[in-house]
Amino acid sequence: MSQNPVTRAGGKFGLSNKETRDPIGIAVLALNKMAQSPLLDKLKMRRSTEAVVFNATRGGFKVAASASRTFSKKGKKGAAGVKTPSAQPKGLFDLKPTEDEQMLVDVVSEFAAEAIRPLAAEANEAAVTPHDVLAASLEIGLPILGVAESLGGIAEERSAVAGTLVAEALAKGDMGMAVATLAPGAVATALSLWGTDEQQQTYLPAFTGAEVPGAALALTEPAVLFDVFKPSTQAVKADGGLVLNGVKSLVPRGADAELFIIGAELDGKNVLVLVESSTPGLKVEADPAMGLKAASLSKVWLRDVKVEASAILGEADGSTYTEAVRLSRLAWCALAVGTGQAVLDYVIPYVKEREAFGEPISHRQSVAFMVANIAIELQAMRLITYKAASRAALGKDFSREVALARKICADKGMQIGNDGVQLLGGHGFTKEHPVERWYRDLRAVGILEGGVLV
Repeated sequence: MSQNPVTRAGGKFGLSNKETRDPIGIAVLALNKMAQSPLLDKLKMRRSTEAVVFNATRGGFKVAASASRTFSKKGKKGAAGVKTPSAQPKGLFDLKPTEDEQMLVDVVSEFAAEAIRPLAAEANEAAVTPHDVLAASLEIGLPILGVAESLGGIAEERSAVAGTLVAEALAKGDMGMAVATLAPGAVATALSLWGTDEQQQTYLPAFTGAEVPGAALALTEPAVLFDVFKPSTQAVKADGGLVLNGVKSLVPRGADAELFIIGAELDGKNVLVLVESSTPGLKVEADPAMGLKAASLSKVWLRDVKVEASAILGEADGSTYTEAVRLSRLAWCALAVGTGQAVLDYVIPYVKEREAFGEPISHRQSVAFMVANIAIELQAMRLITYKAASRAALGKDFSREVALARKICADKGMQIGNDGVQLLGGHGFTKEHPVERWYRDLRAVGILEGGVLV
């Protein structure tokens, strides 16, 4: 198996690549560790993807969220939880993935190409990710990617790099469906990183079992010029617990979620609060947006929602909340890189085959320069995102790196989407080609804060 300095999900040097793979062998090796079953056989990924019957309507929904299970309190109250150790430094900034990371990325890349990409247009129109795709994402271990081995997951050390590579590979199939499949894992990873023994023992067994609950990280709010570090959602101490009031927006798969991590302000500090969807006062409604439609974005209302004081996840001094925001921004950057790569891989053959005035449009310098610029900016996005991920995995301060990554991925990601539409001309404005959808999805990178977490 070839070990490239940059994963196949991204392509060497940010360029389109046509390398062949041995996906069955990769899948078997990776699934020995993750799922104990052959991925390709379960997904029938070598056959034509059958049409999926979508149960959701286009008109949206408005429901009172209710859980299908009861999370029984377990573990020692107040005791510290298991902490996943930081990765060990290699001494050099090395872009070469480990063997485990490479196998994981190959499996996810195959899944994205053959299970996600063919259904992306239908999922976008129906505004929901097919159940079969969500079920298949569990088979390759996405929800437990960032969960420590001792808690039933697969992480031997902090997995920010692996999480970044996986998010990039998934987004190359479709960003909306990638967000939908990553949402439960964001909550599971947060519990593994910051949960107490009681929180981990109460909730994580469900994520490591056969019936993984829907779950979502909710940080964004419907406010003009919203600042994630100044949330309007308030948590007030009362009767030995907390009472939450506020509204969260653009929450992926909110209608399916059984557990939320809500960002709120408590005594002037930002905190994360675990809230089960069956809690009285919590309601969910549709929150459709211009992009990420397959993620079934939702609005979560909290009106006098009462939880125990032990529902606070991590530290109450704002440090955990800040780290969650930074990790989530890192994940959005990885999603932007994957989607940008999809644009590049799509426009290269298009400009070579599309003819005008008797020759391929790729012969025009303005076209060739625009394609080259996409590759250049994409590689810059990838490098700074990987650097931020490597520092996060090592437990180092990565605030500067993730800020730079978010800036360049938000700006250049939008440019890549815009250039992709422009290169297709009138075709770029139609739904016949996926570039218009990728353009809309890329707009989310500089706006959304929650939903995904590396």
